[in-house]
Amino acid sequence: MSHSVTITRTTTTTSGSAILINTGYLKTFPGLLKLAQLILGAVVVGILAYYIKRYNYFGTISSGEIYYFTVAVAFLIGTFCLLLSCLISLSTGGIISKTIYELIYHTIAFLMYLIGAIVFLVEVVNKTSSYSTIYDWHLAAAIIGLIVACLYLFSAFLAQRSYRGI
Repeated sequence: MSHSVTITRTTTTTSGSAILINTGYLKTFPGLLKLAQLILGAVVVGILAYYIKRYNYFGTISSGEIYYFTVAVAFLIGTFCLLLSCLISLSTGGIISKTIYELIYHTIAFLMYLIGAIVFLVEVVNKTSSYSTIYDWHLAAAIIGLIVACLYLFSAFLAQRSYRGI
């Protein structure tokens, strides 16, 4: 029995100082979802941080607002890390979406954002006068939070499909 074997050599030369950015990931639907989650999450954090800093001396910060702010900051950082890792590595975007990590991350983000936004929305509607500027901004932050929760739900759905290989 004889058989033939073909050996192919590939030589790759790289320089250590070049950082490649995988901009193609931002053209994919999961990449756009992460970017939208990041931008809207930053808007929520910005609104809440501004009013927490501005009205902190009145002692009017509720536990619901603190919870919502903490959730928004935590998932802003987590989503930034996910998006950054997919942008600076050519293979991460394709690999990480096939793991259970993204499914768990996006599911937990959806649940915590949903709970935080609903609790904060109820507090805003019940405790704030609709004649003040803070009411409008807090209402906007709560509604944006519900939108972000929906984006995380959709990301969890896509991650589940990718994890299952569908």
